[in-house]
Amino acid sequence: MQDLKSVLAEIMELTNTMESNYPELYRNLDENPLTLPTSEHPKIDKKVFQDYLESLQQLLEHHLETYKNYK
Repeated sequence: MQDLKSVLAEIMELTNTMESNYPELYRNLDENPLTLPTSEHPKIDKKVFQDYLESLQQLLEHHLETYKNYK
C-alpha cells in the first residue's frame, strides 16, 4: 500500500486529468456519494483516501468504456 502523500498526489493528478480531459465527468465529482461522510465526525485516514482514489479510477474507467461504446 502506498503512503498517504503518494495517494494524495495520485488523487490530485487524476482529478486534474479529469478536469482537463473529461470536464463532463469532473463536474459531477462533487455529487459522488463516496465523498459524503456518513458520521458527524468521520475518521479520515490513508484507507479512506485509498478507497476514494480507487473509486475515482473506477469512475474514469467506466466513463471511458461507456464513451467508447457510443463512438
